[in-house]
Order: sequence, then structure tokens, then C-alpha cells
Amino acid sequence: MPPSSYEFIERVVGVGHLAGIEVERATPAGVPPTIDARSLEPKIIGGAAAEHYRDYLARNEARLRTPRVLADVEQDRFDAIVIPGGHGPVEDLYKDPDMGRLLVQANRASKLIASVCHGPAALLAATDEDGSWPFAGRKLTAFSDEEEIEFGTAKNAPWLLADTLRKRGAIYEKGPNWSSFVVRDGNLLTGQNPGSSAALAEAVIAALR
Repeated sequence: MPPSSYEFIERVVGVGHLAGIEVERATPAGVPPTIDARSLEPKIIGGAAAEHYRDYLARNEARLRTPRVLADVEQDRFDAIVIPGGHGPVEDLYKDPDMGRLLVQANRASKLIASVCHGPAALLAATDEDGSWPFAGRKLTAFSDEEEIEFGTAKNAPWLLADTLRKRGAIYEKGPNWSSFVVRDGNLLTGQNPGSSAALAEAVIAALR
């Protein structure tokens, strides 16, 4: 995950607690999330930003060590499913059966589903009983193919997220590269890139309030 994705979750946690919102973290097999090393390179994000995020991750290390096991999570205990970004979701969550189960159940119950950057890859894990994709025809955004190319990771990627979401039937929308851009379609809230994390977190909190 890029550090901004951690801050996305922590913003929901921090502000959420003030609004009476309880937040729990979960990963496949309960494995602690790992940092995307390139997201901390000063030549990519700048020296000051790299120092800020390293300090931020150090301060929150204990909170990130013990996530719940995703397979043990039941959606009826929660009002929202929130999926941060980073390349992790395009490696595992897009095909994780427990992620798919939670998303199908939450969507049927019209519960809030929110995700940012590469996080919307997790939506691909959801399949209705008739084999259809429950997010076909829905407006959403995610890390754009143009941003993937600019970032230098497209050539080694087995598939591109925005292109794949379009092919599955999503109505994909995007703002300018690297700018903050959030899309809401009913119970589905999505942010385009790391720079959209703060705006999406605020949208999630407002929706839960």
C-alpha cells in the first residue's frame, strides 16, 4: 500500500471515532499490510513527503500489526466496507472469495462500499448467484491506465485496472492525472488515486454520519 492509503484508513479511524464510528481492519489470513517501497522514494514523492510518511508509519506501526482475518468477517456487523489502495488488491483481493462474499452481501444490503486508487480491483471478486458482476453499469473511478503508465508500472502489470473495470461493465470516470477525484453512485464511493484519499475519507465519514 502507498502510505497515503494508510492515512486514508487512519483518517476514517481518527475522525470516525469523534463521530462515534468504530473501525476494524482485516486482511486475507490476517497478514499485516506492507508498504509499497516505491511510494516512499524521495525522487518520486519528494524528500519532505517521504520523511512525513516514514514518521507517520512508524507512529502507527502497532495499529497495523494485527488485522483481523478477512474470512472471519461478517458484513452484518458493519455499516461500510472500505478498501484502501496500493498494488495489493490487484495481486490478491481481486480474486479473494471472502472479499467477494462481503462485497456481494454489503451491496445487496445497500451498505456503503468505498475504495481508492487500486483498491477497486477488489470489486472484481464479487459475483452474484447468476454469475453476473454486481457493479456492472455503476459509475466509479480508480487508478487510471494513464497514471499507471506515467508511474512506470504498466509494462510489468498483467492487466490494467481501469481497462479491466470497463470491460466488466463499469462506467469508469476519471479526472486529470494525479488530481483529487471522487465518484459516488448510490452506496458506492470511489477515489481515483492516492491524492484522492483525503477527499474520499471525508465523503465516507459524511455518508456514515
